[in-house]
Amino acid sequence: MPKVLISDKMDPQAAQIFRDRGVEVDEITGLKPDELKKIIGEYDGLAIRSSTKVTKEIIDAATNLKVIGRAGIGVDNVDIPYASAKGVVVMNTPFGNSITTAEHAIALMFALARQLPEADASTQAGKWEKNRFMGVEVTNKTLGLIGAGNIGSIVASRALGLRMKVAAFDPFLTPERAIEIGVEKVTLDELLARADFITLHTPLTDQTRNILSRENLAKTKKGVRIINCARGGLIDEAALKDGLESGHIGGAALDVFAVEPATESPLFGAPNFISTPHLGASTNEAQVNVALQVADQLSDYLLTGGVTNALNVPSLSAEEAPKVRPYLALAEKLGSLVGQLAHDNLTNIAIEVEGAAAELNIKPITGAVLAGLMRRYTDTVNMVNAPYLAKERGIDVREVRHEREGDYHTLLRVTVATTRGARSVAGTLLGNANPRLVEIFGIKIEADLDGNMLYINNNDAPGFIGAVGGILGAANINIGTFHLGRREAGGEAVLLLSVDEEVPQEQMQQIEKLHNVRLVRALKF
Repeated sequence: MPKVLISDKMDPQAAQIFRDRGVEVDEITGLKPDELKKIIGEYDGLAIRSSTKVTKEIIDAATNLKVIGRAGIGVDNVDIPYASAKGVVVMNTPFGNSITTAEHAIALMFALARQLPEADASTQAGKWEKNRFMGVEVTNKTLGLIGAGNIGSIVASRALGLRMKVAAFDPFLTPERAIEIGVEKVTLDELLARADFITLHTPLTDQTRNILSRENLAKTKKGVRIINCARGGLIDEAALKDGLESGHIGGAALDVFAVEPATESPLFGAPNFISTPHLGASTNEAQVNVALQVADQLSDYLLTGGVTNALNVPSLSAEEAPKVRPYLALAEKLGSLVGQLAHDNLTNIAIEVEGAAAELNIKPITGAVLAGLMRRYTDTVNMVNAPYLAKERGIDVREVRHEREGDYHTLLRVTVATTRGARSVAGTLLGNANPRLVEIFGIKIEADLDGNMLYINNNDAPGFIGAVGGILGAANINIGTFHLGRREAGGEAVLLLSVDEEVPQEQMQQIEKLHNVRLVRALKF
């Protein structure tokens, strides 16, 4: 039974989901790093929020860890590259608090438009400064959306309901999607020049860091009001303060800061500035939603192999997993076969799918091929860290999807470049479930890849099979299966046989000395 640790406080329904689905769970919160290191090795899964810091040291101590689940969007507290290198899947729950965060952005927009916090403080101080607080309507104003993903599109729908015009800057926003969500796709400079309100909904990356820099803030429309409920670091906070004090920026509302907790900030006390302590996801509904989602996602992965909202491996739903899983076994075996036979310094690999396989998500299949291939270098590889290990070794990976009809209802081909030219192996599924080799280096041959095997490349000649059988029989080595293939009579041939035990080096050398032998390799699957 898989075992999960919940190390941050979550809704108790999350633990119950684990138990109901047959996953053992411990709820131990408030652990210090050293305390977590002592116990993390017991667990297959780790469910966290923002308090637990999953560092390199924690991951090294997590010898059985397979998956980390973050109840929420941000994963700044997880060393994702190192988790990937160790083969640990990292998931988040990006949709559980989307509505809550979008609503908070709209609330802050209204608070800026009508100066609500200042008006409240003034009124409760016994003043009645009705003429001091002159707000603006949002109707017919232009909302500039930086980031039009899940949360951004929800903000857009709410703004359109308020009869606002919405212009969006997002490099990944297609013209078709822009039409679908009712926004105008614009450049960043166009947005800055036109927007009456700007709201940010983008992750913090090298491309988005300080996207509202001093230079870009200077390009904004005079009197613009800026809202950030996404990530600290998207705005140059010192430049924002200068803009507020000069009056060029009409107001700003930040729920996130470059340094958090933001107990100090140059923005505190600036005119027309509103701040909240990272409340974007803080509603009862959102906290329940993300807790339930992370429990379901971790359970899916540990019990069925379903991958949802993963940040370092292609997502594969619990419904997709049963369809793809047989291909993963086939892919890993083919990757292992070509890795064991092609002993050159491989520089590139192509993974091709056709037939039924072409209709599937190819990314997990690629990961499985690379996992099989990379076992020639390390025994700690899996489909999560294999792409990273391949990249480290400078292996170029190419994926090809064929729509053509072939000899098989489904086919997976793996090709590598060697000094002897391209070398490829291909396989299919029997009954959509059982992996089977159908071609090796251009020679048709059908075989199961399992256990200890012997690969012999030879010239087709009478008596050869008997000679091989005689050597193995004399050594009391039992042959399980015998598979033959050849290009033409008397030409290049392949013999692939399974044996009940590993063939000793003495017998390998005897086979190598046989007349017509080109190559002999011991294989293990």
